[in-house]
Amino acid sequence: MTNLLTVLPHFDILPFTHLLPSLEKALVSTADLLTLEPLDVAKRAQVPPAEVKKLTDALLEALRAGISLTDENGAGDTTRLPSISTLDDSLDAALGGGIAPNYITEIVGESAAGKTQFLLTLLLSVQLPPLKGGLGKPALYISTEAPLQTSRLAQILEHHPKLFALPEDERPSLSRIQSTHIHDVEAQEHILRYQVPVAIQKQNIGLVVVDSIAANYRAEFDRTKARKGAESFAKRSHQLTQLGALLNDIAQRFGVAVVVANQVADRFTSHDQPPPSQAFLFTQTTQRSRPHSPQQMPPSLHAPMSTNAPSTAPPILSTDDPLALDYQQRFFTGWGDDSTITNLKTPSLGLTWTNQLGARIALLKLPLYDDDRAYEAGEDRVIAAWRRTAKVVFAAWCAEAQADFEIWQGGVRGCDLTMGTRLLAFGVLLFSKRQCWKAL
Repeated sequence: MTNLLTVLPHFDILPFTHLLPSLEKALVSTADLLTLEPLDVAKRAQVPPAEVKKLTDALLEALRAGISLTDENGAGDTTRLPSISTLDDSLDAALGGGIAPNYITEIVGESAAGKTQFLLTLLLSVQLPPLKGGLGKPALYISTEAPLQTSRLAQILEHHPKLFALPEDERPSLSRIQSTHIHDVEAQEHILRYQVPVAIQKQNIGLVVVDSIAANYRAEFDRTKARKGAESFAKRSHQLTQLGALLNDIAQRFGVAVVVANQVADRFTSHDQPPPSQAFLFTQTTQRSRPHSPQQMPPSLHAPMSTNAPSTAPPILSTDDPLALDYQQRFFTGWGDDSTITNLKTPSLGLTWTNQLGARIALLKLPLYDDDRAYEAGEDRVIAAWRRTAKVVFAAWCAEAQADFEIWQGGVRGCDLTMGTRLLAFGVLLFSKRQCWKAL
């Protein structure tokens, strides 16, 4: 077979070793076996048709085993792919069911966007039974920055309704989360290559988390870039390629989900490009006189949450060349395809690392301003709330999608941003009217 072990790495080939050399010589692929008649394959490879039929049936059985989820009575969803739930229905819907095993999934965003909160939720949900959103397996947490937040994990366990209501034997436990810390690139390579595979086999690990993937590489690069320049760039690209191959091998060989957190850097447009219009980003902030009547209320009262205002401005691009990297970044970075976001970011580690990923989830964090409260306080702008969005930039198992979410005691959960914004705007309106009537 030309690609049998690539499609099904754990397929038992021992009963069919007498067929494989002939099929390999005839360039019969796994797709040929699944789509062609056994008699046609047998004629092409000069092997018995009955043996080809047995091999085809075994292949179909192995494929069905990978996507079938049933309980001991045969009930359950037989079409749902095994995945790790985020413990929220709207976020799971955007992710096509959750985080899929056998891939590297990156969660990228700026500071305080919610990356660690997502990771902590996954560390618990992977322990749930398959029919309840998990894999029924422990997790491994690899830290390159701060240590594992066990107090936050305990808080999520205590407050999330899908966790604390479970029976004691099905409830996730902090004891089923293994953790380690990595200080530099050399230690990271050694641990991932030798110690992680052993831990996965001994502990039956279902999820490997690296938080964050860029920390050691950025520190290493900062120490050498001034001295070596292009040589350092080439070395780092080679290291990232090796890291991606290593993590992909772990994910596919052991059937685990590898989830990494990544940082972002600011992206700057070309200096000769005129600055983009900010009209759709914020409300009127020019100097204005104190209102003396309800009719003279500031115009920002009519749109206190102007981040949600519709905009027809085109995406901000520094070039119109569709083959240029800066033009194409909006398709795989998560920033640049929304005209209402001018503070563009670029995920760390560049395009070399992006090519190693099976999925990228960008966590966007945008401020919602209350200019009327800023007026009362004598300040320029006041942030009334934050809008957080989980955006599936690309994924091997689902289409592009996004969902708004919030961080609470139980981890992360989807939220109806439209309703929340309306309530907040209504509160701002009452506050401003009250201040106007006081002025009279």
